[in-house]
Amino acid sequence: MKTTLFASAILVSGFLIWKYNTGQISPETKSITAAPPPVIATTPSAADNTRIQVALLLDTSNSMDGLIDQAKSRLWNIINTLTTLKYKGKTPVIEIALYEYGNDGLSRSDDYIRQVTPLTTDLDLISEKLFALHTNGGSEYCGAVITSAVKSLEWGKDEADMKLIYIAGNEPFNQGPVSYKTAAGQAISKSIFINTIYCGDKREGIATHWKDGADKGEGQYFNIDSDRKVVFIETPYDKNIEACNERINKTYIAYGASGELRKSNQVTQDKNARSLSSANSVERFVSKSKAVYKNDNWDLVDRVKQDPSVLKSISKSELPKELKEKSQAELTTLVAEKSKERESIQKEIAVLGKQRQKYIDEALKKTDKIDDLGAAINQSIIQVANAKGYTAEK
Repeated sequence: MKTTLFASAILVSGFLIWKYNTGQISPETKSITAAPPPVIATTPSAADNTRIQVALLLDTSNSMDGLIDQAKSRLWNIINTLTTLKYKGKTPVIEIALYEYGNDGLSRSDDYIRQVTPLTTDLDLISEKLFALHTNGGSEYCGAVITSAVKSLEWGKDEADMKLIYIAGNEPFNQGPVSYKTAAGQAISKSIFINTIYCGDKREGIATHWKDGADKGEGQYFNIDSDRKVVFIETPYDKNIEACNERINKTYIAYGASGELRKSNQVTQDKNARSLSSANSVERFVSKSKAVYKNDNWDLVDRVKQDPSVLKSISKSELPKELKEKSQAELTTLVAEKSKERESIQKEIAVLGKQRQKYIDEALKKTDKIDDLGAAINQSIIQVANAKGYTAEK
């Protein structure tokens, strides 16, 4: 339990980033030409070439149960923090990768490291895999896991891309076969910044090279109080956001071989978030209203937004049972209506989400200072963002 606030670190920044930067059927058609084609509602699209990429490297040895719980608790807050950032007025693509290290259940030949997910925009997948992590003994090799992430992940090459590694743990940073200094050099050569989170006393983290790891990686070093619990603040807006989420889930149209399974997983991840607290689930529901939450690989509404011509070529076998007998015109109308409905709900959540965040910001002013973790993480994100010309939406 020596790590309990890692993701809280990354995520309390979700509370703070706005504060510091006041600077989403009718099945019948007489003929295809009888009326203008339905307009597919759109949400702000992600900038084509600009990415914000975050790799989370989590120690899953026996002492890290608190870390995993914190990561589960703060995932959606991290995402909401990142979605406040714009580049030249556009929403960047947000990709998250997940690694575990230091677990005896992993292969010794792989230095007890596992890439749980590559960099991906599939946020439900990240949630699913995060909730499946378990702790088990282990030897923690920080240099090795950083090197693996630097070399194995598909990092962006655009100068404007933000590329961040957050590594958390509580054993000496210099353990294992790969020097953390070498790993840091590899990261910096690709403009990837390494932020280290030591679970324990600040001076102990410095003595065990966690601060030097951040210095060499041109990132920031944090230490956290592993006994501190995540603070969830409920607001008067939460129930309305929950109701919006129930409605928005009904706008998804599964397609393809894994469509129904992925749609079911969406609901499962709603439940996983809710299992920690209702306030945590609301963080997820707010994320689901953003442009970064897209599921074009299984949702027909998102797929048509990306490629309006897809309805001309989609096979009946790819459609759910209730839609197989629909004509192309009927299907086009249905998708347009669901898209318009979703856009309307997203706008509702956007308004409620801002009201909710304002309420949280005011509540935080009245609470005892937890520590400087949230502010520090906020500063690390803003530091990189400002250097690369990003702005935070109000």
